[in-house]
Amino acid sequence: MIREYREADIEHILDIWLSASIKAHSFAGSEYWQSKVSEMRDVYIPASETFVYEADEQIAGFYCLYGSTLAAVFVLPSLQGQGIGSALMDDAKSRRSCLQLSVYSQNTPSISFYKQHGFISIGEQIDEQTGQPEFIMEHYC
Repeated sequence: MIREYREADIEHILDIWLSASIKAHSFAGSEYWQSKVSEMRDVYIPASETFVYEADEQIAGFYCLYGSTLAAVFVLPSLQGQGIGSALMDDAKSRRSCLQLSVYSQNTPSISFYKQHGFISIGEQIDEQTGQPEFIMEHYC
């Protein structure tokens, strides 16, 4: 079931975000992601519309929308590949007629995932915080 985020979900969301970020973005280093946990808790999650995927009373994944930007979509690493990310993506697409996102160019599994869900690359940029190159992708904009 996908539902709106509740404040009581924050620690689960942060655990998913941290473990999935370290796995998907090892090129940035785990210390970098660990240093961003407070910012996620205090800035990014409160500023976004956040939705969680809950199964058996456990949060398995989440996504965040900030305007028409898909700011985050993460699934607990041990549950990846089971359709949770696709369910989250479908829900996000149902809430916006146009979605944009940025994804590190080294994160080829996520790029493939986004392409499978109809996103196309429209440009490239350098992430100011990590210095890593990333693609800008969009869906029906």
